[in-house]
Amino acid sequence: MSTSSAGPAAVDPDVVRRTVDAVWRMESAKLIGALTRVTGDVGLAEELAQDALVAALERWPETGVPARPGAWLTATAKHRAIDVFRRARRLADRTEQLGRELVEAEEPDWAAALDEVVADDVLRLVFISCHPVLAREARVALTLRLVGGLTTPEIARAFLAPEATVAQRIVRAKRTLTAARVPFEVPSGPEFTARLSSVLEVVYLVFNEGYAATGGADWTRPDLCAEALRLGRVLAELTPGEPEVHGLVALMEIQASRLGARTGPGGEPVLLLDQDRGRWDRVLIGRGLAALERATGSGRALGPYGLQAAIAACHARARTAAETDWARIAALYEALAELTPSPVVELNRAVAVGMAYGPTAGLELVDALTGVPALQRYHLLPSVRGDLLVKLGRPAEARTEFLRAASLTRNEREQALLLNRATACPGPPPG
Repeated sequence: MSTSSAGPAAVDPDVVRRTVDAVWRMESAKLIGALTRVTGDVGLAEELAQDALVAALERWPETGVPARPGAWLTATAKHRAIDVFRRARRLADRTEQLGRELVEAEEPDWAAALDEVVADDVLRLVFISCHPVLAREARVALTLRLVGGLTTPEIARAFLAPEATVAQRIVRAKRTLTAARVPFEVPSGPEFTARLSSVLEVVYLVFNEGYAATGGADWTRPDLCAEALRLGRVLAELTPGEPEVHGLVALMEIQASRLGARTGPGGEPVLLLDQDRGRWDRVLIGRGLAALERATGSGRALGPYGLQAAIAACHARARTAAETDWARIAALYEALAELTPSPVVELNRAVAVGMAYGPTAGLELVDALTGVPALQRYHLLPSVRGDLLVKLGRPAEARTEFLRAASLTRNEREQALLLNRATACPGPPPG
């Protein structure tokens, strides 16, 4: 929808809000990256981007959504940057340069210029967010916010941490970067290697939020998966000798191959064992298996991402769910748990053990995790327990677990799925 040349036409505010949200998800990293390059201040860049977002919410209901909403947001934010520079009586040379660009450039030319710098800007934004001046948790939170466009509640869900804690991390991280005058650039040499592990972790968390959205009305957010996968491929080109980079790319390629089969016609979730494997993208699977070969061909032991990619490859190679090599998957999860101990990894291992050796074995592992503090509000713990209880012929207990899982998730689609599973278990109506 675009503004009519005959004059402005009012647009439904709800439609505008949904459009603005979609545009923000797709364009925020590019916008903040471009503004950071210009201002040299990531905190100011995000503020300017948010100002442009507010302006869109105010103006677009009356003027209509522009043909190039991302370019409109960028131009609006840069106009505001000029105002900030002028009011502060600083960066006069940058102000003059920005003014010339905005006066001389027409919208089609501006859009083309934006396309030319967007990849470098987003990659620089990832590396500045992962600078060693920041603590690990702050790096991940800031990058999810700036690059992934995630909200604070979504990031808190990914961290299994309180929202207030995550919000404080983000604010402090931006202040720290500004105070340290961290350059907006992709590092090289030893500094690149040192920051690479943080970058990989962040990219994967962004991908995970797209693969299984923590909140909202959509089960998946393919735009986030695509952005994370694009960043992973760029990193693989920059570091061809790093097996973990190829391992992460392999993992994301194979996982992304299932996106089309993860939802039904109405957007409802379709679980792995119920998916139509004919809908899996064989091109992405091929790319993922090739990346896994590059990771294993380095002669070095697989790291966490390589092991997870090997697990994903077991699913990808099975023509049907029944042909899945669950014993190998359980062994790979055991290796992963030894390398990177985590209650979430143990929960995944319990699922594999239950599939390979029976639900009793799986439930024993799950029950050992019920007292872990980090999993107390993690909805997949009762969900997995409910599934195992169904297989053991204990539907009343399973019903309780599914209802608890439904109460913990913030994703509307996943909540509906869990409530349906609870309804399918005979038992008394919930209190």
